[in-house]
Amino acid sequence: MAVNGVSGTGTSQMANSRSTIAENFDTFLNILTTQLKNQNPLEPLDTNQFTQQLVQFTGVEQQLKTNEFLETLMLSTQNTAKSEAVSYIGKQVTASGKTGTLTDSEAVFWAYDAEAAVPNATVTVKNANGTVVYQETGSLNAGPGTFRWDGMGSNGNMQPNGTYSIDIKGTNLSGNAIAVSTSSVGIVTAVDFTTDIPMLTVGNAKVAITDVTDVRVPTQSGTGTPTSN
Repeated sequence: MAVNGVSGTGTSQMANSRSTIAENFDTFLNILTTQLKNQNPLEPLDTNQFTQQLVQFTGVEQQLKTNEFLETLMLSTQNTAKSEAVSYIGKQVTASGKTGTLTDSEAVFWAYDAEAAVPNATVTVKNANGTVVYQETGSLNAGPGTFRWDGMGSNGNMQPNGTYSIDIKGTNLSGNAIAVSTSSVGIVTAVDFTTDIPMLTVGNAKVAITDVTDVRVPTQSGTGTPTSN
């Protein structure tokens, strides 16, 4: 949840506004008191105008209090959103998209969802330059599943750390295409609050918290062969 417009500057401006209205109200009361003391008894002052000004001062005071309440509410919401985002650290998240990050300590996990059982599935992994580095075939059960790639290329060489993308194509026995959607899976190591929407650090990639579709305690399950959960 993005919350804008709440800062130390806004708090300072609110305090200055309250100070100014208080000073003006005191000045107004002093003038009113002086005029009432020195008015001509035969020609008393018209109090309607003073009454209207009192009402205006009261309205401004109420507006300032309302603004203070809204500011407090927004700060509370912002702090709650930050606390929720920080709780993602150390958790395994699934986010919409096809990219994943390979590191020395972690393999790449992708989540997929097959529209129906896929007897003929082809999994293709590409590096950041779009070059195919790994490919295999297999079968998928209908529904959600997880694919794990340990970084070993089809040529038998370990691929360097970096960002990789996955593409899964599936067909039935008749050769008709079956839709298979994919998303990235990884462990959250940090949270960035410098943008409007908190960004989760997953490997070397940044994932918007609004793109997260699943959060769970990380496990070591999964293989390099496409199988369903």
